[in-house]
Amino acid sequence: MPGEDPTLERHFKGHKDVVSCADFSPNNKQLATGSCDKNLMIWNLTPKARAFRFVGHTDIITGVHFSPSGSLVASSSRDQTVRLWTPSIKGESTVFKAHTASVRSVQFSSDGQRLVTGSDDKSVKVWGVERKKFLYSLNGHTNWVRCARFSPDGRLVASCGDDRTVRLWDTSSRQCINIFTDYGGSATFVDFNSSGTCIASSGADNTLKIWDIRTNKLIQHYRVHSAGVNCFSFHPSGNYLISGSSDSTMKILDLLEGRLIYTLHGHKGPVLAVVFSRDGGLFASGGADSQVLMWKTNFDSLNYRDLLSRHSKRVTPDPLPHLMDIYPRSPHRHNAQNGTIEVSGHTIPMCFTNSTDFTLGGRYSVNAVV
Repeated sequence: MPGEDPTLERHFKGHKDVVSCADFSPNNKQLATGSCDKNLMIWNLTPKARAFRFVGHTDIITGVHFSPSGSLVASSSRDQTVRLWTPSIKGESTVFKAHTASVRSVQFSSDGQRLVTGSDDKSVKVWGVERKKFLYSLNGHTNWVRCARFSPDGRLVASCGDDRTVRLWDTSSRQCINIFTDYGGSATFVDFNSSGTCIASSGADNTLKIWDIRTNKLIQHYRVHSAGVNCFSFHPSGNYLISGSSDSTMKILDLLEGRLIYTLHGHKGPVLAVVFSRDGGLFASGGADSQVLMWKTNFDSLNYRDLLSRHSKRVTPDPLPHLMDIYPRSPHRHNAQNGTIEVSGHTIPMCFTNSTDFTLGGRYSVNAVV
């Protein structure tokens, strides 16, 4: 049925190495991607607009997230820092020494006031955005922390890592309030659904699990990939989830029906980043092939629900199939080499309000006191 299947809209070529992370701006006008080439790309999605390449990190970029207002982009890196960038041609950034090892993930709280980071130093840290101030650590993981995320209301943090656990933290008491185990390998990614009632986690053991945090029960368990699951993103409706895997595919799950509906082929090699836009109308993917692909969702329309409804009313319905494997044709390519504005990470001074919390380095770095 036309208009229901996801379609590949844009193909962005500009990174010179593995694409590790991606995020859409809240107004859908920009897409930020980070890479093992140490560069942060800001792709301007309006026609014929040029891309910005932000240079400043000295090692692999591992995470990227737009602030709720869209006025800042946070990036995390193996260089042990987090940078806050202005996503414009000015490209100003503030940089702070976030951890004593690689920083694996970074995310703004939904009010934009705080950042949460996870690191190979086994800690989760929370920061104040306005003052670039370290607030507190959440300690309990016994190996690298791969991912940390705020709940939509900011009251909880979920984290996961190579100790094969997913942990839930209370941000007011700063205590771990639950530990989910049962992984056959590293827990690679974690996030809350839009209502904050569930968390999903993915694993190097090829699984995706969804837990109801009100009852602490595992409510869905998927093994649809043939290799480790590296990343996923909830559709803002909460009805769908897209995952990316080292099997080089993306899978789209219908969470209401509890089944796989699409397998997307477009990357050569592992898929390391997938993210829905804030309104769910688009999603982006990135991977080991250095490509950034942007897709139109389409399947979140009501037509698909109507199809299921009609199907269920048939007297002898066939089993609901896995709808489709999609091998996209090449769309319009946005080649950054011809239209990139390179912006060095101009580091701007920050006002330190409490000198005991900070160490001033040669590049205006902020060190967390643990």
